[in-house]
Amino acid sequence: MNKKYSFNPNTDKVIWIDLDNSPHVPFFAPIIHKLQAEGYNVRVSARNYSQTVELAQLYGLHFTDVGKHHGKNKILKMVGLLYRSFQLLPFVLKKKPIIAISHGSRSQMIVARLFNIPIVMFLDYEFVQTLPFAKPKVLFLPNLISKEKLSSLKIDIKTYPGIKEDIYVPAFKPDQSIKKYFNFSSNKITVILRPPADQAHYHNPESDILFEEVISLLLHVNKVQTIILPRDSRQKELIKNSYHSYFENGQLIIPDDVVDALNLMWYSDLVISGGGTMNREAAALGVPVYSIFRGKIGDVDNYLAKTGRLTLITNKDEVKSKIRLKKRTRPNKLENINSLALHSIVNDLENLINDISGEKKTITRNENHEQILPLRKKHKAQ
Repeated sequence: MNKKYSFNPNTDKVIWIDLDNSPHVPFFAPIIHKLQAEGYNVRVSARNYSQTVELAQLYGLHFTDVGKHHGKNKILKMVGLLYRSFQLLPFVLKKKPIIAISHGSRSQMIVARLFNIPIVMFLDYEFVQTLPFAKPKVLFLPNLISKEKLSSLKIDIKTYPGIKEDIYVPAFKPDQSIKKYFNFSSNKITVILRPPADQAHYHNPESDILFEEVISLLLHVNKVQTIILPRDSRQKELIKNSYHSYFENGQLIIPDDVVDALNLMWYSDLVISGGGTMNREAAALGVPVYSIFRGKIGDVDNYLAKTGRLTLITNKDEVKSKIRLKKRTRPNKLENINSLALHSIVNDLENLINDISGEKKTITRNENHEQILPLRKKHKAQ
């Protein structure tokens, strides 16, 4: 963003954003850049889990690596949550943030509550578990989610238009260099497959059954190559060991390094995923997508399913009856782009930050969403 002035009036206001999981990186990256362009001092912490750190590096973010994941065992999860909260203490004591922002980071919420830092939490799934003792000051939701479902929390709720993925997908630009690493042949159907989040608290084992059924289908259809994007190294090794021979003959592929999932999906023919974010990213890109997620279906996914942008797979029979394995014709550019979501969020965040810091000022912007400051008077030469 080209500014019309050379000073940053907000550099003393430290904004703390915690990246707790890999989907949070592309979501917060444009928000971070916008706030920094407005002169805010944004400090970022990132948990070393599910390629979050690697993605943050890929997106060029400056961050502090704090903590890791501790597995699916509930006791270990709780111990890990408290331990990461303890690990975040030096970060907070040094940065002294005036506000804590995340997409549901429990460890951030605990520390913010301890230091009485106002909490801003983003959600795009209304069935997520929250911490009763660390109540957010403001909750941001897509306007597709019914506020009534969260009214019992008694929290100030702000909404933004569209879905979470509308924050960053509009800025996506296809990069053909990815073709050097993957064979997007006109003679082959390329499928992107995302396994279920088997260590998440909302995981349903039915998703694992559907995942195995999907792989069985893909391996027995001619001219299909499947690129699998595991969530962590443990899941990667498990899948490789289970289908060793199919990796050797090239039917199944797991990238060696972190890749731009949006770019990969853009050049693919369809996406099948056991998680929410990749499903909605594909829907935002206009790529055919099938969900094998078997947790509670939220308002966002229900909306995408009703509008034909997402197909829900609920049992093994539907794996064969609903999934259409065929080449797709890519458009020349993204269609039906929602460019309002990012501007709406940043505008609300700025007003909230100014309110917390005691600055009651109205932010005025031009058509490019740039802040307009009063022109300074020019002094005549003596």
